Amino acid sequence: MTTEPIRDQLNRPIRDLRISVTDRCNFRCTYCMPKEIFGDDYPFLPQNELLTLEEICDVAQLFASLGVKKIRLTGGEPLLRRNLPELVGRLVNMEGIEDIGLTTNGLLLKQYGQALYDQGLRRVNISLDALNPELFAYMNGRGIKPAAILDNIEHARQLGFQIKVNMVVQKGVNDQEILPMAAYFKEKGITLCFIEFMDVGNDNDWSLERVVTKRDIYDRLTRVYELEALEPHYFGEVAQRYRYKDGEAEIGFITSVSESFCSTCTRARLSSEGKFYTCLFASQGFDLRELLRGGASKEELLAAIRSVWEQRSDRYSDERTEQRALQRKKINMSYIGG
Repeated sequence: MTTEPIRDQLNRPIRDLRISVTDRCNFRCTYCMPKEIFGDDYPFLPQNELLTLEEICDVAQLFASLGVKKIRLTGGEPLLRRNLPELVGRLVNMEGIEDIGLTTNGLLLKQYGQALYDQGLRRVNISLDALNPELFAYMNGRGIKPAAILDNIEHARQLGFQIKVNMVVQKGVNDQEILPMAAYFKEKGITLCFIEFMDVGNDNDWSLERVVTKRDIYDRLTRVYELEALEPHYFGEVAQRYRYKDGEAEIGFITSVSESFCSTCTRARLSSEGKFYTCLFASQGFDLRELLRGGASKEELLAAIRSVWEQRSDRYSDERTEQRALQRKKINMSYIGG
């Protein structure tokens, strides 16, 4: 079942779907789910409020028919979701879907990596914010040392995964780790992507003063390395890509704060409880679960998705000011996915 690809008010097509499969996480990263707020008694979603695997696949197929080619599974921590390899296998074989990725903190990759690979997953983005053991243990809120994640990264590489490491950089917190991280992953031949600290959710104590911009990171790197810019792989690619001139390793930058990319954003987001969001910084979403469980037909669901996307005019990062960032109520990352 295919229909004409849909475009929003700014003529942006829908091409990417981020699916949050759970709102739970086994880390308490200070910039995402700080333990002071997401404590042991935090009321996460009960099982019956999460979309089932069948519902996720039904919705994904609808999005595919409207133009989505790429799916990324996120959370929370997606490896906490039961039967995730089964979901991957079904999505990999879905008509219209050309690429499946997974974003994870990497802690459970040894446990589930082989099953995911066997089901067809080939790309994994792994979050790691520091190589310093004490700093990383503090940042993840659980005392986990980087050696555990590095070991799992190597395990995933041995399985055959294409790996990208994501580092969220905060001034005065972990910006001293920029060069050590670059050196380590350059030697490993693994792409490292630097992410500007963003005002996602409501609880990460964001301030513009804590943002280390792409320009600053680039300047630090080029004091040590020669870099050359690379062309985007496709329209809507978020990361600005560079290659080290003396090797094949790449680095990337996600520049939502200093160099926004709203004009080419092709991403839709499906939360773990079935809400459809058109922006990472959204304040509200459209409830697809209610339609699914209320017996809506495929045609009615398609019409609803089409209507939401065609009315989309989000360009939050273009319009961001520090005042607006502090005043705007947003959906937490654990629901909307990274």
